[in-house]
Amino acid sequence: MSLRHCMPMDSPDLLTAEQARAARALLNWSRVRLAAKANLGEMTINEFENGVRKPRPGAVAAIRRALEGAGIVFAVDGSPSLMRDEEAGGREADNRKWRRRERKRAWRASAKPVECNQP
Repeated sequence: MSLRHCMPMDSPDLLTAEQARAARALLNWSRVRLAAKANLGEMTINEFENGVRKPRPGAVAAIRRALEGAGIVFAVDGSPSLMRDEEAGGREADNRKWRRRERKRAWRASAKPVECNQP
């Protein structure tokens, strides 16, 4: 029996490379984004996911907190899933294109035609 099956998934520093990759894929995050959200270096994420080395427990906990903060829930068996907030109408998009579209919509809504009242 492996250690992964002995420890409960509610342990904040328990996370495998496979779980991190799967959770990142669910969020459609790059390694760079995960590293930024976890306040770690991209190399740490890369080496962890590729099995080159196991990061310190604090780094693993930071990765897990970043994923869980974005809506990832780890089931008892360890499989990640994306929690949807029913009241908010689903997961909010968190990317540049979405923010750019929202800014354009807000600008268009606030831009009103100017009437010229010249005689």
